[in-house]
Amino acid sequence: MTQSNANKSLKLVKTNAEVPLTIAVKAINEQGESVDKFVACERPLTVYLNWQPIVTLMTLGAKPESLALGYLKNQGFINDASLLESIIVDWDVDSAAILTKEQTADLDKQLSEKTVTSGCGQGTVYGGFMQGLDDIKLPTPQLQQSTLYNLLKNISAYNETYKNAGAVHGCGICKDDQILAFIEDVGRHNAVDTLAGDMWLEGENGHDKIFYTTGRLTSEMVIKIAKMGIPVLLSRSGVTQMGLELAQKLGITIIARAKGRHFLVYHGAENIEFDAMKV
Repeated sequence: MTQSNANKSLKLVKTNAEVPLTIAVKAINEQGESVDKFVACERPLTVYLNWQPIVTLMTLGAKPESLALGYLKNQGFINDASLLESIIVDWDVDSAAILTKEQTADLDKQLSEKTVTSGCGQGTVYGGFMQGLDDIKLPTPQLQQSTLYNLLKNISAYNETYKNAGAVHGCGICKDDQILAFIEDVGRHNAVDTLAGDMWLEGENGHDKIFYTTGRLTSEMVIKIAKMGIPVLLSRSGVTQMGLELAQKLGITIIARAKGRHFLVYHGAENIEFDAMKV
């Protein structure tokens, strides 16, 4: 992050809202014994744009400022980072408010144009979600099989909330075999929006990045990754038909069922150097 972008981020975020991600509980195991366990927290966060309510997200609450910003950006409600004024989170009233000088007079029209989707934790996209896809130009990535294996190995050190309590998805921004940022949330779309918010606010370019998710690769996930400018999408889970078709249209290398030394390339196999095949 450049110094100017760092200063801008600090001025925009008016809060550093921290809440517990897990809580301790008692459970009874199969032997009838009481055991100490943890469960993932889930809390509502109502997102406001210029004080107008947009959506209520169910979230873990790890980075609510970035989640709110990324959600509004990915849904097409805002587009100009230079016009942002502030991001305010208040867990006493479960809200996140984004203030911008950008024109938001058509919010009612955008909110009326919605589609129910497969997204866990969200389930709705709005009128501006599909806008601008034809203008996205992604680079052609070059990825070695050995790098992919190393990345999957390194990712195993993350997913802390999942290891502790389960019930969450994890997403990461990666470069080569290194994880640059990782976030967990109760829904995979919350996690990707949080990372998108961070990248957008910090002016980060996604062209040399890989996006990792534990969730399935639906059309929404593919579109969000394309909007982040990332040409490679890697998942531990599977891919849907529409997700695959959009990846083909947008030029995203899509790799699913990736765990350990197993993966399936559904699009973009020509961009991978198979340098670690078993003899």
